[in-house]
Amino acid sequence: MAQAAAVAKPPAPPRRRRASATPRRLPYLLIAPAALLMLGFIAYPVISVFYYSLQNYNPTKPWRNGFAGVDNFVHAFTEDPLFWDSLVFSAKWVVVEVGLQLMFGLALALIVNQTFVGRALGRAMVFSPWAVSGVLTSAIWVLLYNSQTGITRYLADVGIGSYGTSWLSDTGTVFWAAIVADLWRGVPFFAILILADLQSVSKDLYEAAEVDGASRIKQFWHITLPHLKDAIILSTLLRAVWEFNNVDLLYTLTGGGPAGVTTTLPLYVASTSVESHNFGYASALTTVAFVILLFCSIVYLRLSKFGGENK
Repeated sequence: MAQAAAVAKPPAPPRRRRASATPRRLPYLLIAPAALLMLGFIAYPVISVFYYSLQNYNPTKPWRNGFAGVDNFVHAFTEDPLFWDSLVFSAKWVVVEVGLQLMFGLALALIVNQTFVGRALGRAMVFSPWAVSGVLTSAIWVLLYNSQTGITRYLADVGIGSYGTSWLSDTGTVFWAAIVADLWRGVPFFAILILADLQSVSKDLYEAAEVDGASRIKQFWHITLPHLKDAIILSTLLRAVWEFNNVDLLYTLTGGGPAGVTTTLPLYVASTSVESHNFGYASALTTVAFVILLFCSIVYLRLSKFGGENK
């Protein structure tokens, strides 16, 4: 017993120190100032718009200001035909513009993805319109569509059309004239994103498909297109939101005319707020546009199964 008691007990294992929470929280602490600033710049305008959408607010008529409840929304949906006209045109503008930009952008991306002499220069020329600002793009196309010095004059010189024709003042041509102007700047956006995704497609897949006797069309349909699915979904969604909110180009080219046929909902909002000073009603229209974009974006992402595995 004495010998057993004399045997030394093994030393107790050292206590493990609890890992400090500070290193794990450090990244969040570092980005907190920037996050708070961004939240302030984003949250305050959004909350302000929601607040003013429930108000009658017109600085030029302060005696009419006050709480309006949902009267602005009721007026928009039941008494304002311009709201529905601008909303319908906005939908038409987005569908046509984004669809054509996707089609031409995909074609350009496939072309500049090939190996040919001067490919770097070709890519630079294709992508350069995207680097031009919206205001400068509008100014360029205003000059091109000028009835005295623009495209129509040179077409009239060769017997196509007549002198003094302005495509921007004709209700039959203004829509497609504006579409072409925005295509020039919007197509490179799709081409850039799609080309970036094309670079990651393994060439082994195409080589295996050629060995199996697959044609170029089948390779595109079964290899290229499934690989580009997420890039196409994301680019179309982003571009649809931007085109819906497009103001600078249409405002500079047409001002919403002629006869209001090119007035989008954002243009109508700008006219209501800046020209009529009816900020309460303009805020209500902005809120409606926000809800429409949010709903359509969620439905589009759910139906397209963005981020899901390709079968």
